[in-house]
Amino acid sequence: MAWYPGATKYELQPESDSQPAIRPTQFIVHSIIAPWTAKRVYEYWRDSTNLESHFGLGYAGDLGQFIGTETRADANAGANRRSNGTGAVSIETASNLQGSDPWTDEQVEELIRLGVWLHQTHGIPLRICRTHDDPGMGWHSLFPQWSTSGTACPGKARIAQFKTVVFPGIVARAAGKTTDEEDPMAGMTKQDIYDAVWKTDAIAAPADATDFKTNKTWQAQSILKDVQVRVRRLDATVTAQSAAITALAGQVGKGADTATVVAAVQKAIADAVIKVDVDINSKES
Repeated sequence: MAWYPGATKYELQPESDSQPAIRPTQFIVHSIIAPWTAKRVYEYWRDSTNLESHFGLGYAGDLGQFIGTETRADANAGANRRSNGTGAVSIETASNLQGSDPWTDEQVEELIRLGVWLHQTHGIPLRICRTHDDPGMGWHSLFPQWSTSGTACPGKARIAQFKTVVFPGIVARAAGKTTDEEDPMAGMTKQDIYDAVWKTDAIAAPADATDFKTNKTWQAQSILKDVQVRVRRLDATVTAQSAAITALAGQVGKGADTATVVAAVQKAIADAVIKVDVDINSKES
């Protein structure tokens, strides 16, 4: 059996010795729906149930291992151990009681480190599982075969984190890249990338486009609309100011009265604004 050197060993008996061997081909992440430390997860497996996971991870990044990764654990239903001897390595992670919170930075870092070790030690492929028995990595609710009664585990926030932070981090770290070099899109499908970056939120930019900084629901499309409005407004302002400066300069030394200067400046500004609108509209059409 294999023990991860980055985890504290809390060996469960008799499960550690009595349960059948597996050849690890998958890594599946869970939320335990409790704000527990790794040691408290171990105590729960030891004292309250005959089920268990391979690892437990607390909010602070405390990681415990309960069973060797080449021994079956019971957290993944049909992925625990298959008829061909393959099986999944499982980790339960501390969460709030609703399973709605994201992983902490400390949890994310430990998940990445563990994923890299599993890849290097057992050859678990650096891909998100494509089917329930496909070698790779994933989350508990990814396939119904991994849960006997259906589940949302580990929750929407953590599934998004797995796709955009944890799994790309594992891929980057396994390839020897530093954190600064990690590609946040690694391992994501084209649809995942579209949803994360370009999916419309159906909220059109307001006419005056002044509140995008406080509207946290906007996504890329609305922000781009807002930026376009602001750029057009800025372009018109700069052009008008340039025209005003030119008009003022043209009046210097001519002995013109104030009314004449004001009229000249106002005409220059109006002509400049009209020109900007014509230029922009012709480019858009």
